[in-house]
Amino acid sequence: MRGLKDRVAIVPGGVTKIGRAVVSAFLDAGSRVMVADIVEPDGPLPDGAAFTACDLRDDAQIAALVDATKARFGRIDFLVNVACTYLENGAASTRAEWLEAFDVNLVGSVVLMQKARAELARNRGAIVNFGSISSRVAQTGRWLYPVCKAAILQLTRNQAMDLAPDGIRVNAVSPGWTWSNVMDQLTGGDRAKTDAVAAPFHLLGRVADPEEVAAAVLFLCSDEASFITGTDIRVDGGYTAMGPEQAVPAIPKLME
Repeated sequence: MRGLKDRVAIVPGGVTKIGRAVVSAFLDAGSRVMVADIVEPDGPLPDGAAFTACDLRDDAQIAALVDATKARFGRIDFLVNVACTYLENGAASTRAEWLEAFDVNLVGSVVLMQKARAELARNRGAIVNFGSISSRVAQTGRWLYPVCKAAILQLTRNQAMDLAPDGIRVNAVSPGWTWSNVMDQLTGGDRAKTDAVAAPFHLLGRVADPEEVAAAVLFLCSDEASFITGTDIRVDGGYTAMGPEQAVPAIPKLME
């Protein structure tokens, strides 16, 4: 894809499975990447990538991340906001938990945009936020994450409008179930089980590979998406298209 070679991306959450796939995709396209996370990478990073520890709840650390990226690579072209928290207590979530969830999932990315805005404008850059299928449906026992993700999609539209005069495009991707850290942990690394559980909820009958989500991110950052802003790409295997009836005929059940 055009417009990625020799560009520079900051990827908060770049140590996670999805984050690593995004980083690898940028590197394969000839970009350079600053990985930001609260945990250290597991092993050395590939050529073209660097790491800065950053807690998105801390404005000073976010400012230091932007400064470190400019010092290391000389420019900033893309922000890809992968980082999130799955903190969740549903209806019992406390005020502190609500504030924590929004601080990590939404506010941190806004502060990062503010700190990097001048660089993004100089280079007519792009931002990709991470929504989710959870932003569009009710999920039993889940309040914090879905509400945060719904807010991120509205944030994406607002950012797209107000940053357009700067030449900055802002879009989102909304993954369906994806082979991510949380799926890995919940199943003890059992991808086949994860696919089997996900199958009834996705038209394509499986979870996404992280690389499939990363491909959509790269498209939105590339020149191929130069007239796309304020939108959301659902990388969800047909999850949101399916609706409540799932991919099975319901009427025959009435005649059983």
